[in-house]
Amino acid sequence: MQTPRRFTRRTLVTAAAAGLVTAAASPSQASGARARFHTAGRVRNTSDGSVEYSWPGISFEGRFRGTGVGILLDDADNDYDVQIDGTTATTLVTPGRTTSWIADLPDAEHRVRLVKRTESPWATGRFGGFLAAPGGAVLPGPRPRRRQIEFIGDSFTAGYGNVSGTRDCSGNGGVNRNSNADLAFGALTARSLDADYQLNAYSGLGMVRNYNGSSPGTDFRTYYDRALLHVDGDIWRKPDTWRPRVVVIGLGINDFSTPLNPGERWTTEDGLAAAYEAAYHGFLDKLRARYGPTPFIVVGATYLANTTAFARTALRIVEERNRRGDDRVRSWYYDDPALDRLGCDWHPSSHDHRIISGLLDTFLAGLPLRW
Repeated sequence: MQTPRRFTRRTLVTAAAAGLVTAAASPSQASGARARFHTAGRVRNTSDGSVEYSWPGISFEGRFRGTGVGILLDDADNDYDVQIDGTTATTLVTPGRTTSWIADLPDAEHRVRLVKRTESPWATGRFGGFLAAPGGAVLPGPRPRRRQIEFIGDSFTAGYGNVSGTRDCSGNGGVNRNSNADLAFGALTARSLDADYQLNAYSGLGMVRNYNGSSPGTDFRTYYDRALLHVDGDIWRKPDTWRPRVVVIGLGINDFSTPLNPGERWTTEDGLAAAYEAAYHGFLDKLRARYGPTPFIVVGATYLANTTAFARTALRIVEERNRRGDDRVRSWYYDDPALDRLGCDWHPSSHDHRIISGLLDTFLAGLPLRW
């Protein structure tokens, strides 16, 4: 629920599954290679063929032949996993401006996936593409998947602190070292369905009110339309290929989880709930204008210890949309006694995200989806 702190410690964590070598390089080395990787995430294309981005969980997929692959990055803020043939080979921690090489692979055709584990609303990452080791070749990138899901939310959706194993993660690397968006419930569910997905999530933000009333005057809606979160006025240009059939929204934890403070716009919880409800309807109108009447929009809510206002208001929003004739807006409430909340700052752990993903899998299975 809290906005993660910024960490800039540059370390490299390497798994024993593959060799790794880094060398200073510019992502512009991959000029012209844009068609050789696939991403469904919100990116901004640059003139030299690289892409810039901010949202968590963005991934890039490619194919290559040979004994190694290079990953061109310019990012001193985020952590990444590199997966070869479906197995995580290496984690890159704030790699900076480098080409990171995965070497000593069997001389064969391989799949490579780079995924951004962390949040960086204050900074832009840059990916320049994949390079083949000498004697090998980068192959045409994989095709977009037919199934597409968009996840919209806060720290729960982003996977904030989910791999910590302890609620106080100040002594084991902090929030960034202990966050992995690729293990958040949305990413897990998308992979179980073999779907392309976006995780458009921003910790600490709500629909109208942020965590503990912070940053008044802004909320999630301030940033939703952007590709680069820290660039005021930035607008993501939706490609024609992005047509999600399901949109799962998880906004409201930060609106309702903390008591109202003196000086906030709302003096009562009922007043906050009314503002939240009105803003939510406006946000749903935006999604319908963007994606049309066909996609299912899932209004998610979960248990809060201090109030039932979140769940009650979310359900009321869905009932009103249904009353207006939109029966493809659905309510999804999730909770489970097995949730241990052992992520940083009482957030869901990776164990919890697996449970939540399973609950979402069951919910989506009950929808008349035609993928």
